[in-house]
Amino acid sequence: MIRSAILGRSVLNAMLRSPSAPAQKQIVRQGHAWSYRTAAPPHPKSVIIGSHLVGGFMWWWILWHLWHEPEHITGEFPYPDPSKWTSAELGIPPDDANE
Repeated sequence: MIRSAILGRSVLNAMLRSPSAPAQKQIVRQGHAWSYRTAAPPHPKSVIIGSHLVGGFMWWWILWHLWHEPEHITGEFPYPDPSKWTSAELGIPPDDANE
């Protein structure tokens, strides 16, 4: 309903506008460096240093927690020994099941 009202209003405005009326101009914002088919401008040194600090902190956090809390990766409980499982536990039918 709302989309059709917006479409109808825009079509009506286009029909009522005189052909000599100037079209609406697009707003151009110059808020950042723009490069087309050229190399991008270099980052400021503060951005490079900040990114290295954040990346270093991230790797410290990951490696610290992997060293001190390996259960997040390996699991909380000890892994069972599969050689001690019985055939019934593994779902293997007895040898004389087909006879």
